[in-house]
Amino acid sequence: MNDLTFLPAVEMARLIGKKEISPIELAEAHLEKIERLNPKLNAYVQVEPELVLGEARAAEDAVKNGQDLGLLHGVPISIKSSIEVAGYRCEAGTRLREGYIAARDAPLVARLRAAGAIVLGVTNTPELLMAWETDNLLYGRTNSPWDLNRTPGGSSGGEAAAIAAGMSAGGVGSDGGGSIRVPAHFSGICGLKPTPGRIPSTGHFPASGGPFAMIGVVGPMARTVADLKALFEVMQGPDDGDSFAAPVPLRWPKFEDVRKLRIGYFEDDGRTPVTAETRQAVRTAAEVLRAEGFQVEEFRPAGLETARQLWKKFFVKIGGMLIGPMFRGRERDLSPILRQFLDWCAAEPELSADSLLEAWIQRDALRAELLAQMQEYPILLCPAAAVPAFRHGERSWIVEGKTMNYLDAWSYTEWFNLLGNPAAVVPVSYSPDGLPIGVQIAGRPWEEETVLRVAAVLQKACAMNRKPPPIT
Repeated sequence: MNDLTFLPAVEMARLIGKKEISPIELAEAHLEKIERLNPKLNAYVQVEPELVLGEARAAEDAVKNGQDLGLLHGVPISIKSSIEVAGYRCEAGTRLREGYIAARDAPLVARLRAAGAIVLGVTNTPELLMAWETDNLLYGRTNSPWDLNRTPGGSSGGEAAAIAAGMSAGGVGSDGGGSIRVPAHFSGICGLKPTPGRIPSTGHFPASGGPFAMIGVVGPMARTVADLKALFEVMQGPDDGDSFAAPVPLRWPKFEDVRKLRIGYFEDDGRTPVTAETRQAVRTAAEVLRAEGFQVEEFRPAGLETARQLWKKFFVKIGGMLIGPMFRGRERDLSPILRQFLDWCAAEPELSADSLLEAWIQRDALRAELLAQMQEYPILLCPAAAVPAFRHGERSWIVEGKTMNYLDAWSYTEWFNLLGNPAAVVPVSYSPDGLPIGVQIAGRPWEEETVLRVAAVLQKACAMNRKPPPIT
């Protein structure tokens, strides 16, 4: 491939180890692409070329000196600007943190650097991450490399756009309601939302605490499942700063064992309609996995609508209760997207201590119910969202003759945040407009390895359909 920036991250590391490409050459190729494309896409909010090249030279010296090389040695990556990277902005898209520079690396960033990865820069987000569209008053909107008039999603939209366009080999996003998986689906890349605590959220802003520790996670994003696997291996493991951390060892199951698992798939949730191409993508994924030897059957778990409603209480209502007071006296600093989110929050019923406790208990009972169902179907296959990437500012769509509102379109990811399941998104097909369509693969808590094994099979079978976005 002539364009080094579209090599898989694991292939970049392999070629560096064999001295067939140089970390400096690879860094320069990415920096050139960032310089050329970022003015159109606005994916990065900060890039420091001299720092990048300095790290690349050190990586080159390590290869020449025969030092032990990490799994991602010399691979250029990006980090969402809500995660601390020493010397870089960690503003989470809000004027309340304008100019804030992280003093240290978050644990996951330190682990990536220890594995040899080179941080290219930090990427754009909506204000305080509360949107599925990336836009804010500090840096403006991020555009999709598939269509500049559309969004790459949110809140990890800058990450998705950078990776899809070859401005990063892979990176890290965060996800409290689809913020890794929806941008992956919109942008034609892969993303993994892990079980809370599997990858430490320490160093993320807003901090992961209370209900947000239960539903919010950080996780890898990349163009291939093999790259997700490598990033996950490096970042996973407990950290004292994450209240949900647990010492779960890596356990990669044999493919023969994974293939024995039953997969349940559903094309819609019975409430929120999906576009025809989304429905067909799920059907295609089911057929592909069946052809690969899996037992795949139609199955829709019970309790999904209750999960959606409970997620709204924890994310929308409590999110607004936490964020609203931060802007007292600084209302002019509210971005339109966040102001809209707070309006939605205000429209929700008030939460008392009793109703919050009741919701929490109901959530735990619902989680137990889902896990009981997943004894029969340990893997679930479903849409990642109801629609493909939308045009900037759109807030409703006509799908199957029904008007679908903005908050409803992402329910397909929200359940798994509420209930703590790991879930990955893999690109499968395209819409009539040429937009990517991803399919979601969910598993049981702490079984990311199984999810990634299935995701790898699906992506390999669909690889012949892959093409780069028009803006490259």
